[in-house]
Amino acid sequence: MTDIDHATDIREGEDLDTAALAAYFRDAAPELAGDLAIRQFPGGASNLTYSLQANGREYVLRRPPFGSNVASAHDMGREFEVLSRLQGVFEYAPRPVVHCTDESVIGAEFYVMERLTGIIVRRDLPEGMSLSADQAARLCESLLDVQAELHTIDVEAAGMADFGKPAGYVERQIRGWNKRFRNARTDDVPDCEPIMAWLEDKMPRDPGRAAIIHNDYKLDNVVLDPDDPTRIIGVLDWEMATLGDPVMDFACSMSYWVQADDPETLQGVRMGPTNLPGMLTRDQMLARYRERTGLDVDNWDFYYVFGVFRLIAIVQQIYKRYKEGKTQDERFKAFRIFVPVLGDVCQRVIDQSRL
Repeated sequence: MTDIDHATDIREGEDLDTAALAAYFRDAAPELAGDLAIRQFPGGASNLTYSLQANGREYVLRRPPFGSNVASAHDMGREFEVLSRLQGVFEYAPRPVVHCTDESVIGAEFYVMERLTGIIVRRDLPEGMSLSADQAARLCESLLDVQAELHTIDVEAAGMADFGKPAGYVERQIRGWNKRFRNARTDDVPDCEPIMAWLEDKMPRDPGRAAIIHNDYKLDNVVLDPDDPTRIIGVLDWEMATLGDPVMDFACSMSYWVQADDPETLQGVRMGPTNLPGMLTRDQMLARYRERTGLDVDNWDFYYVFGVFRLIAIVQQIYKRYKEGKTQDERFKAFRIFVPVLGDVCQRVIDQSRL
């Protein structure tokens, strides 16, 4: 039987104040009032995710990581607002319960949402789960189709036209992530200056596309149906959602996509089982994305390099926290290798590009 994603013991230094939470919930969220049992989900390199057991039901609490000073990447209020607005619009968004801005409760802002019980796939398939080549292909198609559904929601009809600034989105992303990487760079990783210069030079004209984008859409941010692991029942981790160019969002998803014929160095930083027999290639995913959205995806080399470089910047921000002792999570020690490995991916695409 496939192992449902489950919480485990709380990592050292990441405890929550159970008594303070229980006191807060009595007035702010009566459905959570009562005896609380708290555990922690093992995944996630960004916001921390906990299981709350209350009144025979299970919920999820999310809070920023300890030691982070990148507020925009851990905006609890924004994530709560996104989930609230998506109710009745996008069936894969979990129901939000309460948002707390009083940092005195647990030392940080947080929110609570319903728990969607299912399978979450991380680097490898969970214990007891296997996929035939046909099932692997269907899972890829489902993953792509749910993202395409999000990207084709009528923004005005969904009441989300004010949820971002799509004009100038591409330029803001390029300059913003270049700046974030420079601020997070440590002396033991490459400077990536040629990649950043190329992105600024090859930046396309603003395509004028405005879609609801997730900004971290990947296998371990979706929940799979335990009875049919090729079917998605929920999408998690909405803290970076906004309005913007959907192709940039798709490119960010593809930055995680390590396929079977990729070099061994890239296999070493794989974050999902996207190299299994039957899994679609990046080219096949791109073709299906074009088909499902009807969008022209010009300048794909630019978009893909952006997606990979953005991932470089994200993992480097996390690695810097670890190196400076602001987090003791030993998983992050190995993040140093991502910059040279993913930087090589960017450079290979740049060297072969006709842009």
